[in-house]
Amino acid sequence: MRIGKDVLPESHSKTPIGAYGNTGLKPYIWAAFAGGPEMDRQAMKEIRTYAEFAAREGIGVRARSLLRNLVIRAKSQGKQIDQTSNWVRFPYYHHVFDDERQGFERQLKYLGNFGDFISRDEACDLISGDEPVLGRYFCVGFDDGFANCYTNMMAITSRLRVPVIIYLPVNWIGLNTEIEADREKISQFYAEQSKLVPFLTWEQCREMLSQKISFGSHTLSHAHLIKLRPEEIEKELKESKRLIEVKLDVPCQHFACPWGRRDVDFDPAVTTPIAQRSGYHSFATTNRGKMHRGDDLYMLRRDHVVANWENFQLKY
Repeated sequence: MRIGKDVLPESHSKTPIGAYGNTGLKPYIWAAFAGGPEMDRQAMKEIRTYAEFAAREGIGVRARSLLRNLVIRAKSQGKQIDQTSNWVRFPYYHHVFDDERQGFERQLKYLGNFGDFISRDEACDLISGDEPVLGRYFCVGFDDGFANCYTNMMAITSRLRVPVIIYLPVNWIGLNTEIEADREKISQFYAEQSKLVPFLTWEQCREMLSQKISFGSHTLSHAHLIKLRPEEIEKELKESKRLIEVKLDVPCQHFACPWGRRDVDFDPAVTTPIAQRSGYHSFATTNRGKMHRGDDLYMLRRDHVVANWENFQLKY
């Protein structure tokens, strides 16, 4: 769906859980040990802005973000989205914090100048169909199922009539920040540094279904599939699919791999047959690029985006 022609006047990194090793320290205690009382207080404060989120990132992550910005700015010179056509692209996000709402809306309006927004089912039908893909299409997704998809994202995508799919790490959905054990688990999601970013509830997910929002699986435990045995991978995919279907009473037909880099975070020789047996219609990676008719839906390419990035970063 085209959403308008006017254009209104950084990167996500996660370390697999377990990065604290054998210290025996809870994440927020480790943060206090590493960074003092002020770090302890910040570790258990609910994060509502990207500024707060980025302040918790390590120096290495910040340096990579700065370098990426410079490289993409150079690569985007002279490039325009409308220089090519007959493809589907899958921009995907992780969050829309309070200070990212304006940037997120600006990005959607910018992309809407060049193509139509379609749902994940429609995108898969185009890619697997008999007819050529004519035009330019964008299919927006979110990984991880953070609560700011409900509080910040939904109003924007609903107003602009942009379909969205959210991939849920099922064991994290419904955790309550008012319960100490849940709060501790949430703080461990970003294992390289404690961050308290709340997750969606199942009730919120059910409400979102009426707003052109669908749901896929992001495993049960946000698992690093390359480290699991085939039977463990199958459990992560099948059980997460089953629980989403039970909780939401809708089919769960799409899967996104945590971290998602081919041969680094998953082996397609293992995951593709498991995803097919489990009843998934697509397997989303984090490898960048366009998708064309006839491409492999179990190696679905996506483009990672942060909502405050400038428009030039969307050209790459």
